[in-house]
Order: sequence, then structure tokens, then C-alpha cells
Amino acid sequence: MNRFLSHAANRIDAKGRVSVPSAFRSVLSDGGVRELYCFQDFVFPAISVGGPELLDRFEKQMAAEDPFSPEANEMSLLVHGGGVFVKLDPEGRLMVTDFIRDFTGISTDVMFVGRGDYFQLWEPQAFMKAQAVAREGRKSRGLRPD
Repeated sequence: MNRFLSHAANRIDAKGRVSVPSAFRSVLSDGGVRELYCFQDFVFPAISVGGPELLDRFEKQMAAEDPFSPEANEMSLLVHGGGVFVKLDPEGRLMVTDFIRDFTGISTDVMFVGRGDYFQLWEPQAFMKAQAVAREGRKSRGLRPD
């Protein structure tokens, strides 16, 4: 498996750590990812997480712009100003920091959500609501997963 798929909730322990689901850890391991780039999602109240290549993708987009353009400046504010690198501990847990909690509203549980080549950290009820809204939006537009 080389994609982050599905979703799973895990409880934050007393030390503020949460176990990354084993299927997600396998994708990271298979990709040789040792350090995770995390950023505050541009649309949802979620933290998006991937390997360094995720940051590289955004930096390539910025490099294609005039560095003083509004687009490049906005992207840098979001990608650099709203991003951090984290590492998993030897047991596959990550620290749920204030950076994560303040942006997402996560308190006791983390919903891990696969997004293909990256995954997200959500407050569980916020994820369920956003997924229901997305499903209803597609349904109301007559779109089906054909």
C-alpha cells in the first residue's frame, strides 16, 4: 500500500502523545519518511501531514511565481508560517502540541484521515460533519463515485 486511505480515531495519552495508525506508519516507512512536515490546512480545521516532499511541492509552486507577488507571499505565510516538522517517537506516536490543538480543536481524540499522498489530523466530530457535508454536496449535484 502506498497511499493513505480511510480514517481511524486514536486517544491522546496522558503525556499528550497519540499513536499513528499502523497502516499510516507502514506508508511512511515504505516511503522512507523519517521527518513529517505538518501544516495548517488551507480549507479545513485540520493539520495536513506528509513527508518533506509535501513541502517541496509547495515550494516549487512558489518558485514558479515572482517571489514578491501576492500569491507567493500568501503561500509562504501558509506553508512556512503555518508549518512545522515533527518526528514520530520509536513507538510510532506523535506529540499533539498546541500548534495542533489550537488550530483543530482536538482535545482527547485524534481522527487520522487518509488523503492519498498525505494524511490529516482532525477533531473527530468535525471530520464526521465535514465528510457528511461533502457527501451531501456531491449527492445534491448528482455526482456519484463511478
